[in-house]
Amino acid sequence: MKRLAGLKGLLVLILSLVLFAGCGAEKEKPVENKPLETVDVILDWYPNALYSFIYVAMEKGYFEEEGIKVNIHFPANASDPLALTAAKKADIGFYFLHHLVMARANENIPVKSIGVVVQKPLTVVMSLKENGITRPKDLEGKLVGYSGGPLTEGTLGTMMLKDGGDPSKVEVLDIGFELLTGMITKKVDATIGGLINHEVPVMLEKGFEINYFYPSEYGVPNYYENLLVANEELIEERKDVYTRFLKACARGAKDMKADPESSLDILLSKQEAEQFPLSRNVEKQSTDILLSFMFDGDTPFLHQDKKVWQENIDWLYEQKIINRKIDAEEMFVNLYEEEK
Repeated sequence: MKRLAGLKGLLVLILSLVLFAGCGAEKEKPVENKPLETVDVILDWYPNALYSFIYVAMEKGYFEEEGIKVNIHFPANASDPLALTAAKKADIGFYFLHHLVMARANENIPVKSIGVVVQKPLTVVMSLKENGITRPKDLEGKLVGYSGGPLTEGTLGTMMLKDGGDPSKVEVLDIGFELLTGMITKKVDATIGGLINHEVPVMLEKGFEINYFYPSEYGVPNYYENLLVANEELIEERKDVYTRFLKACARGAKDMKADPESSLDILLSKQEAEQFPLSRNVEKQSTDILLSFMFDGDTPFLHQDKKVWQENIDWLYEQKIINRKIDAEEMFVNLYEEEK
């Protein structure tokens, strides 16, 4: 009888362990057996190193583990990430802090940032080394090419005054997306709007010696370069979905940081080779630069600080780029932050 009782006790123990293990497995996969929820993401350009973290998360199944199917879309024009998210035709778009503030303050477009991809500015003022432009004051008497928008004059004016220069002595020319061509053909003396992680490596790969400096070194407040934005109504309606999306993004970014070469392989396998072929050398340099800008000290990936937002709102208002000053909390929400 004692042996029988002992066997009964052992069976109860085994059954308990099996049930416990089953419960644990259920917690690991809370969305198992549920249909995947679609999230449509619109990029602000064709695939490049900036988006590697998303492609890594897709390749490794992180979105599926969160019960999400991600569809990537390319923009037909520069305003698509804002316009399509505002119209609820896309869930999430890649966009820019200053342009998002302008849209909210001047047009009351109901789109907010739900996470920061790049914590520091990538934009530089760039020129051929032979032109001898190493600081804003050197732009006096020069022609500066830019790619549309009202930010250029405010940025140039701030830099020139900070460096003791005269903004009225700088000429500007809208050359669209031909920033590199404009410099190479000497149509302009310098450009503003190129990125340290793209235009700079491209110029170096082509064999040109260049100079560059950051507007944020000369009075323009530090700002977030790239944001993930969404319609504010959908943020409330799909908060859980978007939070899970960001969680998968954070895992992809962590892997990108831990193994840049593998993330580069994944990116290159996703490139749009016919429309926008990528150079491995350029994208490798871009990845190395981006990682130091995406992970800034102890700041968690995706985190947004109210102070950064408010400083830029105030600067845009001072430059008369926006017609009303708004509170930073209108502009962003931290939906997900990775545990330290």
